[in-house]
Amino acid sequence: MKKILFAILLTLPACAAFAQQAKHVVIISIDGFRPDFYREDKWATPTLHRMMAEGVSADGVRGVFPSVTYPSHTTIITGAKPLKHGIYYNSPFEPDGATGRWYWETNLIKVPTLWDAASKAGLKTASVLWPVSVGAKVDYNIPEFWPLDKNVERTTPQRENSVPKGLFEEIEVNATGKLDAAKLSSDFASADENGSRMVAYIIKKYKPNLLTFHIFAVDHAEHAEGRDGQHVRQAVAGADHAVNNVLEAIEQAGLKDSTAVIVTGDHGFSNIHTAVAPNVWLTKAGLLSKANGKTTWKAQFHTSGAAAFLMLKDAKDQQTLQKVRSELEALPESTKKLFRVVERAELDKIGTDPNVALALAPVEGVSMSGAADGDAVRAASGGTHGFYPDFQHIQTGFIASGAGVKKGVSMPLIGLEDIAPLAAKLLGVKFNAPDGVLYPGMLATDKNYKK
Repeated sequence: MKKILFAILLTLPACAAFAQQAKHVVIISIDGFRPDFYREDKWATPTLHRMMAEGVSADGVRGVFPSVTYPSHTTIITGAKPLKHGIYYNSPFEPDGATGRWYWETNLIKVPTLWDAASKAGLKTASVLWPVSVGAKVDYNIPEFWPLDKNVERTTPQRENSVPKGLFEEIEVNATGKLDAAKLSSDFASADENGSRMVAYIIKKYKPNLLTFHIFAVDHAEHAEGRDGQHVRQAVAGADHAVNNVLEAIEQAGLKDSTAVIVTGDHGFSNIHTAVAPNVWLTKAGLLSKANGKTTWKAQFHTSGAAAFLMLKDAKDQQTLQKVRSELEALPESTKKLFRVVERAELDKIGTDPNVALALAPVEGVSMSGAADGDAVRAASGGTHGFYPDFQHIQTGFIASGAGVKKGVSMPLIGLEDIAPLAAKLLGVKFNAPDGVLYPGMLATDKNYKK
């Protein structure tokens, strides 16, 4: 009977408060983080390897669809998939052409966040460079945000939206020196170094109970070079150093024994050799026209990373939808082998944008392009993500160590939505993760779940 009860509890969503395991939880996301960064010795990641040995790690973390940065980070802090939390892509679908706007504001999230839960419990919160954090209910917040106007210095929106007012400048004086766009550019590992200095200062000065931190230079390197390359190796080593800076700050603040640290990511990466532009087919079929800055359309694909999502101007226009299906079915077999059509029922199951009629999920090595003219199939290079999360290379990673975390545990595969329940459990706050599962085997001690 005890074994049966344990099995049932293992699969239940995390939805209740438990005894506090840690007074402080730090969640670090490394953009483009992969399990091989800590599972394989070829990477210069001594900090991640040490954390793996001292805590819990996973062979992989299944992400969301599309497996891109903003939906993924929102899943990390809500325990919900995009269908429920409302951040479907990095940037919203704009039928007349992309303006450069992204999903920056937290008020776009449709479910409670870990920040909300911690604040409600009277805990102190902080966040540095986390996606979808503008206006978040966070005590100390440096959001990820940039201007649409190229004439505005890139850090200006961050300065103006930091909380409390003047925090950005306070950190410059005490931790980083004067910051500008170049010093926070994803082109250079120094951006992650400066981000970690921001975090270190906040930890030592304000000692938040929950802190979230986004490291992003690895992603930029992988886009340029694919899964490996000199720039990628340098960026990975830089990310590891940034994590170590945070761990040292925790120790210097006297919080080592009461802090749990989670290092995870938003997606893996795949090398690409080919790009497919499905809007070219819609243009030829007379369903889409872009000329002189004007868009006339009945249907068009919104690309997000490697995937493409079909939008109908009239969601009830079954005639246009059928025409799109016919165009896809009429493609040469050699082209149809490059992707599969994902229907609405499957999109609902995996938790994707409810406004989408269908999606195109390319095979590994192929990426979707938003181009509406030129060749529909063309050469590509570098690396990308956004794929349907059903193969190993697109999985991200997970390590947790410190207060309340069990030592020497290796998990085969978890979901991105399972991180929020763990963080909430460690902090002892009440939190309903709509799609997440709490795995008691990650916890060092929990009388409620003893066999």
